[in-house]
Amino acid sequence: MKIHLSFLGAAGTVTGSRHLLEVDGQHYLIDCGLFQGGRALKQKNWEPFPFPPDQIDAILLTHAHIDHSGYLPRLVREGFRGPIYASEATCSLLEILLPDAAYLQEQDAAYANKKGYSRHKPALPLFTAADANLALAMLQPVPFRFPLDLDALSVTWWPAGHILGSAWLQVELSSSGGGKTVVFSGDLGRYGQAVMADPHPAWQADYLVVESTYGGRLHAETPIQATLENLIWGVTERQGVLLIPAFAVGRTQQVLYHIRQLEDQQRVPRLPVYIDSPMAVEASHIYCRFGDDHNLDVNLLMDEHQCPLRCSTTHFVRDVEESKRLNTMPGPAIILSASGMCTGGRILHHLKWRLPDESNAVLFVGYQAEGSRGRRLLEGAQSIRIHGESIPVRAQIARVDALSGHADEAEILRWLSAFCQPPARTFIVHGELASAQALQRAIQQRLGWETAIPLQGDRWTLGHY
Repeated sequence: MKIHLSFLGAAGTVTGSRHLLEVDGQHYLIDCGLFQGGRALKQKNWEPFPFPPDQIDAILLTHAHIDHSGYLPRLVREGFRGPIYASEATCSLLEILLPDAAYLQEQDAAYANKKGYSRHKPALPLFTAADANLALAMLQPVPFRFPLDLDALSVTWWPAGHILGSAWLQVELSSSGGGKTVVFSGDLGRYGQAVMADPHPAWQADYLVVESTYGGRLHAETPIQATLENLIWGVTERQGVLLIPAFAVGRTQQVLYHIRQLEDQQRVPRLPVYIDSPMAVEASHIYCRFGDDHNLDVNLLMDEHQCPLRCSTTHFVRDVEESKRLNTMPGPAIILSASGMCTGGRILHHLKWRLPDESNAVLFVGYQAEGSRGRRLLEGAQSIRIHGESIPVRAQIARVDALSGHADEAEILRWLSAFCQPPARTFIVHGELASAQALQRAIQQRLGWETAIPLQGDRWTLGHY
């Protein structure tokens, strides 16, 4: 008998994390993410899943981001009926993320049918709210640091420092599986951050699967607050709007924290801040519920004006009509809206209205996948297509890496350096090919480890028993 590991996503790309571990006749899927980015990547979500969903015994999630969890409703739609294990905070976040993802799928399909720009007649959602609710019913929360015993293995979730609830997984195969240990890094966070605690060290693995989002790159040392300060003063003087595409979980809370710090230090004017996401207020409450998972001193009983995750004037925008009114609202103001890569959601409508006006600015605070609208804007696109229309780009485009929730190459190497001995093989995933190759060179030069960069669909044998 053999132990196999198949790479069904996040191989040669930075999204769609899905890894299938086969041991002792059991099949476990580690992460179940959506592919995000350009049309070719998103089309992968519509392809038949390469393994029968009803034969997967359980799903083990590293964290709640959609590129690691967003395919769950579709997999359920296709027949998966097993348990979905994740940290307690991840389960709480998924209760708002998955229904919102389904809502966006349904709304985008309806809008495409209304405007007639879809190639499919009619346009259909990848999954529905009913699929999302069925997936939520399968969630089983597990605490950090305590092993969960399953039929063929034991799994421990350790804090990864990426977002609230994020974990790296220590998978101990049973004695019949040769007593092997496989570690899945998930997405590793950064060290010394204001909001999230440092990633917990790992010490030993026979096989390691590690992300490489920022392989070959170091995060800029420019302080996030300096960038925000300049942009906020700029839109104030021009009477414009600062648009910040940001995921409702993780990045939005970080941005709010730093704007509030600038306000308290009287370094910026107190502009109205609009959080145009039905999820963001719920996500902020979840941050308060799980205060032990991060560095902030927050709790549910705290006065709103004392909360470090609120600015002086914070408006949470819930309904569509209120969101539409923001498009014609005069500046100066700040709007945070999802999605962070501008692949869908309300941010697209704001970009359509604000990009043609040079008084406005757009600040990217997270990774922009190859082929995404965010990447094209950062690369200097003079126009961009949104909902079938060509939108001219005259607004100021800026970026900051200091808020990235991903470890850069030096921080990944710092985490790897804690291992007591080299894994038999380290698989480098969740990065574009150039990033994965750069991290591979760095690992070989600094640590001398045996590494491999799997391709989509690759199936590796990890051992015999």
